[in-house]
Amino acid sequence: MSFTITDECNGCGACVKFCPVDAIRGEKQEVHVIHDMLCIECGACGRICPVEAVRDGEGNRCVPVRKSMWEKPVFNHKNCISCTICIDACPVGCLALARLPTAKDPHGYPGLKDEKACIGCGFCASECPTDAITMAVPEIKVKRGAHG
Repeated sequence: MSFTITDECNGCGACVKFCPVDAIRGEKQEVHVIHDMLCIECGACGRICPVEAVRDGEGNRCVPVRKSMWEKPVFNHKNCISCTICIDACPVGCLALARLPTAKDPHGYPGLKDEKACIGCGFCASECPTDAITMAVPEIKVKRGAHG
């Protein structure tokens, strides 16, 4: 069952910008609608909605999460068989095969080629046949100042 938008929607359009399949429609400052035949249930709309106007497929209110706190895939290359199922499962195309720089292994392994494009849906992890992908909130990189 697809996600839905309630009458609490203020029409800000944030959900429209993050929907990878253009399933959300609406005019500015008016209640938006998610077309259930297009929705892939990635949850990006619910994580980005500032007014908590999105409900998941079970009717639960989605809570906004800062984009910097969205889970990203973490790859265990020891378990990976380079099947590329994860790459095919990604609705935003942010994964790609790459060679490990220190490995003598001729195989390519999946990695996050565009971290900013990742919507944290977890489809890559759920489709991985060898459980080589887990989802985790990225570690916050602390920038040191001149006095640090």
